[in-house]
Amino acid sequence: MKDPAEAAAEAIIGLYSRHADDWARMRDGPLNADERPHFERYAAALPEGGEVLDLGCGSGRPIAAWLIGRGFRLTGVDASPGLIARCRSAFPEHDWRVADMRGLDLGRRFDGVLAWFSAFHLTAEAQGAMAAVYARHLRPGGVLMFIGGPGRGVAMGTWLGEPLYHASQDPSEYRAGLEQAGLVDIEERFLKAGTDDPARVWTARRSVSD
Repeated sequence: MKDPAEAAAEAIIGLYSRHADDWARMRDGPLNADERPHFERYAAALPEGGEVLDLGCGSGRPIAAWLIGRGFRLTGVDASPGLIARCRSAFPEHDWRVADMRGLDLGRRFDGVLAWFSAFHLTAEAQGAMAAVYARHLRPGGVLMFIGGPGRGVAMGTWLGEPLYHASQDPSEYRAGLEQAGLVDIEERFLKAGTDDPARVWTARRSVSD
């Protein structure tokens, strides 16, 4: 019999695809107070009017909407056709793709890459492989931001009565993977400053010498 956590990891795409309407309703609002400082810092590190790749973009709200409102050009990737359909309807002038972020290669580079509350639904091993995905989509000097956890392991939750899978690498593994992929200026911050919330915000930059 398959391990329940392994089964939940494999079911993530189906879960968000089935509940696209629910997810869109839950996130249909502004950036919350904990997210905003990280995105203000991220946006300040990008060139004016820069191009951003949003991996696991969901319905485009609130993250893509916030960035678009500040003049950035978005390319969004999500494995849920229903969520991508909402992005295309709300922001037709931007580029939206139905695809799995694992092994992704769009054949182009961006000023910024995001994986905000998305890559942490992958297994720790798959998250390790994401460093190469991030790096190959960043221009020299481009900025990465993603969410990880506090230490290597699996954290199971529930959403709408179904198992919800999260995992994390150890911080040393995240850092080593990013360094190996050619990323520099690596920083780890608490999502919620001054709390013991497990979510961590990682940022890094592709070396300008690449």
